[in-house]
Amino acid sequence: MILHFNYEELTALRAGAETLLDREGESGGGVLAPPEERAHVQALLPRLHGDIALETLDELRAVKLAVDAIVVSLRVEMESLVVTMHAADEGAVAAYFDFAHALTVAHRLGEMASEMEALIELVTGSPVTHESARTFQFPD
Repeated sequence: MILHFNYEELTALRAGAETLLDREGESGGGVLAPPEERAHVQALLPRLHGDIALETLDELRAVKLAVDAIVVSLRVEMESLVVTMHAADEGAVAAYFDFAHALTVAHRLGEMASEMEALIELVTGSPVTHESARTFQFPD
């Protein structure tokens, strides 16, 4: 299956991923993602240059975990800017749009995961297992 992005979504996800990963060395008040999520974000970042082919449910879940971590990071950044500046400040508005674009991708990934799970169950006649999530291939 292909995960399609528009320019704004890619830009927001790249910026959010870079910000999240840059926080690694900070000891300040930033929200740090758990190591597993950070690893998924690091793996996703080089792929954020266009649409992504997702061949298995397991691969989609890894991308969703990364996008969800980015969404949390962007939400924290947006809330911080709204509180410290003003809701109508240009930086706060831009942060809102980055958050909203990433949230849209996270929602789309959730829908894709549901579709993949349903197809696996339909074809195999049984609930999704770790093995079927890892091995059941979805063509482009």
